[in-house]
Amino acid sequence: MWKDLASYIIKQCPPSAKIVEVGAGKFLEVGNKLQKHSKMNVILTDIKPSHEGVVTDDITQPNLKIYEGACIIYAIRPPMELHQSLMNISIKVGATLIIKPLAGDDINTKQNMRLVNYERVFFYVYP
Repeated sequence: MWKDLASYIIKQCPPSAKIVEVGAGKFLEVGNKLQKHSKMNVILTDIKPSHEGVVTDDITQPNLKIYEGACIIYAIRPPMELHQSLMNISIKVGATLIIKPLAGDDINTKQNMRLVNYERVFFYVYP
């Protein structure tokens, strides 16, 4: 499933695009696949980084420099209370937003997101 999400992201952006994962935590599988199988500039962020390869950032008070120029900003299973903050930053920097919720979770944004079923994974995309 996670390789399918990475594959979708790779197909959406140019080869040297900047991609930002928000809330990477200790689950780095998608980010690692992107880094191994593309030339994309992948930045992993979290409010409490799990290792030195993750940049400290709070999406509710984001450092815009991290996100500027991003082709895609994505989050895997973010808490619903962070969905609108993710949307706000993606709109500010002009990036596509992908949210992969927990199964059964709704999307909590003012803007409509479209559901994408790609291979063995589903997620929501804006715009």
